[in-house]
Order: sequence, then structure tokens, then C-alpha cells
Amino acid sequence: MVSAVGPNESTVFLVSGGARGITADCVVALARRFRSAFILVGRSAYASRLDLSWTNGATDEAGLKRAAMVHLSRDGSRPTPREIQRAAAEVLTHWEIAGTLKAVADAGGRAAYVVADVTDGEALSRAVAATADAIGPVTGIIHGAGVLADKLVHQKSLADFDRVLSVKVDGLRNLLACVPLDQLRYLVLFSSVAGFYGNAGQADYAAANEALNKAAHWVREHAPDCRVVAVDWGPWDGGMVTPELKKQLALRAIDVIPVEEGTQALVTLLSQNEGGREQAAQVVIGSPLLPPRRDAPSQERAYRVRRKLTLAQNPFLLDHVIGGRAVLPTVCAVSWMVNACEQLYPGYQFLRVDDYRVLKGVVFDQELADTYALDVTARPALDPDQISFDALIWSGRSATASECALGKQNGLPRYHYRAQVTLQCSNGHEQPPEIGLTSEEWGHRGQAVVSGRSLYQDGTLFHGPTFQGIDAILRIDDDGLTMRASLPPMRREDQGQFAVQSFNPFLIDVQLQSLLVWAKRHLGHVGLPLRIQQGIQYRPMPFGEVFVTSMHVRSRSALSLVADVEIRNGAGALCMAVKGAEITLSARLNELFLQNRVDAAGEGL
Repeated sequence: MVSAVGPNESTVFLVSGGARGITADCVVALARRFRSAFILVGRSAYASRLDLSWTNGATDEAGLKRAAMVHLSRDGSRPTPREIQRAAAEVLTHWEIAGTLKAVADAGGRAAYVVADVTDGEALSRAVAATADAIGPVTGIIHGAGVLADKLVHQKSLADFDRVLSVKVDGLRNLLACVPLDQLRYLVLFSSVAGFYGNAGQADYAAANEALNKAAHWVREHAPDCRVVAVDWGPWDGGMVTPELKKQLALRAIDVIPVEEGTQALVTLLSQNEGGREQAAQVVIGSPLLPPRRDAPSQERAYRVRRKLTLAQNPFLLDHVIGGRAVLPTVCAVSWMVNACEQLYPGYQFLRVDDYRVLKGVVFDQELADTYALDVTARPALDPDQISFDALIWSGRSATASECALGKQNGLPRYHYRAQVTLQCSNGHEQPPEIGLTSEEWGHRGQAVVSGRSLYQDGTLFHGPTFQGIDAILRIDDDGLTMRASLPPMRREDQGQFAVQSFNPFLIDVQLQSLLVWAKRHLGHVGLPLRIQQGIQYRPMPFGEVFVTSMHVRSRSALSLVADVEIRNGAGALCMAVKGAEITLSARLNELFLQNRVDAAGEGL
């Protein structure tokens, strides 16, 4: 177990890329906080006593180039621009390295610089061993080195990939080879949000950084006495972020990390007084790296997405079983539609679904189709801030992919769900105000009249643990009900093929359970979803938050129930309004709801 005590004066960090740029800023901040020692590794040549007499007091690059031109012309030669640039760059590098060494010393730490390429394992090992004899045994590694070769993937060469991956991946392997694993107490990997989110033009850089993320988890498991963290940094205000790039990031609503805040975040990560198993091996610091906004369509555009559905890929389905068969939650069909539309048009998020209909639900039994298709048609945009789509999910039973593409299922397609989906520009959606009530007044802490747990035990609801989000019914009468609900965070791998983007199908399923609860109490039997007239999302609904749902009955009969549903957070802020949610009722479902475990016929699908 990792010690709760952070680095100190006896800690020696081996730092790649640590003498210049953002990594150097981090080293100085760590020296100021922990008084540690640092072996800074870089490819740039450095001589502590470089001849600077020819610079004539120049203090910037332009001045150095003028002085270099004079210096190199003294013997009558005519220096080339490249020779002038090289001479100036040598001095600039010297100043930066010397400045870092001095800053570390002034902050109370110790530092030595060694010239080595992290991709050359033998040379790196020799250089580090020689320096460690003087400064002390290495007990920490900070891998900050990295290079870019940004191009669209079809323009990249294999050499581009090799160079970018080698610095990150081979560099880490060679750094770890310099220190016995059981001697290591700290491993800090400078990864990137490009590895977490992906980024256009950075396929190689994203892959390299994601390799670091995975390595952090591996080392954490195999070196329990080492504090391991891969930091997925967003773009910093400096370093590789030029003023022009900063403007481009601003257009994508991506904030840069101020140097002082970023370095302090790293200090805080290494100062946390927690055991190693409670600390994350990977953290993201900075804005989400969202893709550039795609222009709204000027003419109709049609798309088709195919998907094979299995229980193995979607483990949550084992908690959504009726009559011994797993059934796709109707909100997952909405999720597939919404997610596909958002992925087709980056920069837009889910706003509204209209005229959603269940035509034939997807049941995981012997009738399960080999392939399902989602057809999405984007309509010409009347408002550039909104895009509307017609969406249809269908299949051809036992059809091949080519037959599915032709819409054939024994000559006919089988239609499952359809809807109209509207997306809104991410920064253009005005949210309704909160209703101005305290959480207690709204009912966030109201007294339960029915326990949520009892509803999942007495056959009112068939849902397993993944969907058991109702905490309490706070009110239930002829007009409807009010309930309190939430779901704990759900692992990404457990969300299967219906991962949460801006729309959370798992939480919406919980809210729509209100219709089943009311129907069982007032009509004696339950039902299955049939249609939704409209659903508008005003605010995202994250896991872990408590929501209060108000369901109002619009009409009822022996065969159906139609209701409106409002979902608010604890402060009363409207998150989603569902109008005309309809379920079709059947007394036979009472028995089927009790058969909420997959039977033998449904296994292995």
C-alpha cells in the first residue's frame, strides 16, 4: 500500500522532457512544495559554460539572430539562415535549461541535467546511472517527453507514427528499465486528453497517450507500493499551444490550462493523503476535447448504421427481463437514435424527440435478428442552430448484412422503433429557470408513502438492480404521483452499446417507471411502452444525482394509460419534460413481470 506521505527531500525524480516547457514548470512547482531532487533528461545539448560573448547582451530570439549574423560573418563568410537559426537556438536552449536548473535550486530542490534520448535505452541507462551516483537513487519517474506530427491520418507516414509513439511508449519502457520496480515510489505519466477523447489529426498522438493510460493501470497492479497516475492534460497556456491554436480552441469552447493552475493540480495529486487503492490511476485535467462543429445540412442527407445486438455486449439487459426474456428498454432505442445523430453532427446535442413509437420491440429470444439497422435522415436546416432527423430502427429476421441493406426479411422488413430527433447547437440552448423552491419544498426530502424497494419486490416493477432507481413515492392519487429517484454511477463497460452521451437512457427508464407504478396501483395491472408524443431535454441527467419526478395522468382506459412526466433536480430545475407517454396495459403482464430472470432459452444470445 502506498504511503500517505508525499515526496520529500530524499525523493529523486527521473524526468523526461523536464528541462524545458511545461514539464519544467511542473518540476519547479514540485521542488517548491517537496524540496525533492530531479534528474532532467533531454535531447538538447547543454554546456554549463557555453561561450556567450558574441551575443552582445541580446535577450530575445530576434536579438540573438542579429548577433549571430554578425558573429558568423567575421571571417568574411556569408552565413545561411539555417546557420543563424542554429546558433540562436543553441543559446535559447542553453538559457532555458540553465533557467530551469536555477529555478529548481531557488525553490529549494536539486537538479542535474543529462543529455540522452529516451528512445535509446542503453544511452539513457548509462547517463542516468552516472548521475544517480552523485544525486541519489531514483525513486520517482515523471515521463513528460512527447513530440507531435499532426496530420490527417491518410497523410501520415509510418515514420510519423513510429516517431510519435516511440517517444511515449519506448520512452516509458526505457525509463522503467533504469529503476527497479520495487524501488519506485512515484510514477507520473504526462498523457493527454487526445488519448481520452481522440482528436482530429492526432491519431498517433492519441494512441501513444492511451498506451500511457493503460500502462499506468498495469504498473499500479504490479507495484502496490508505487503511487501511479497518468494525467490526461488538456492544452496548456503555453508550450505547444500557439496563439493561433489558442484561438481555434476557443472556437471549440476548449479552455487552456493556466500554468499556475496546472502545476498546482499536479502538486495536489502527489500531496493527497490517501491510500494507493483509493486513488485513481488516471485523471483528466482540462476541458473535454470536443470535435469542431459540423455545419447543419443544406439538403436532405441519409445515413444507415448497422448493429448486432447480443446479451454479452449489453450486460444491463440481464436486469431488464420480462417473461424470462431480456427486452431492450425502449429508451435504449431512443439512445441509439440520439447518439448516432450527435456523432454524425459534432457540436450539436440532443434537444427533443417527437412522435416516438414502439412498432415491435426487440426481445432477446430465438426471434432475435442477426442484424439491426438504424436509418437516419437529416432534414435541410431551417435554423442553423438546430437539426432535425427522421429515425427508424428495423431488421430482417435471419438476414445477412446485404439482405438487411436491401430491407428484406423474407421479402419484408420488420420495423421496430421510429421517431423524429432534434439536436441543438451545444452553446445555443437556453435552459428554463429553476422554480425557486428549496429542495425540501419541492419534495427532495419528502416523506415516503411507498418505499421504492417494495415496488421492485412485490411485482409492481420487474427491473433488476441496474434500473432500480426509485427511492420513494412521495405522493400518489387519482391525478398521478410524485417520486424521488436516482442511480449510482454506472461503469462504461456495463452500458454496452448504449453508452451515455448527452442523453441518459438508464435514468429516463427509471423516471418512466412512474407510469407502471400508477397503473398497478389504480388499474390493477401494468403495461409496456407504446409511444411518446414529445420529450424535451433541458439539462443533462448525470448518475449520482437525486431527481424528483412528477407524473400527471392525461387519460386512462382498460387498455392504455397516457401521462405527462416532468423531471427536476433537487433544487427544482427542470431537466426533462415528457408529454403524451403512453403504455398499453395487459393483466397478463402481471405474471410475466414476476419472471424477471433469463431462462435457458434466452442464454447465450
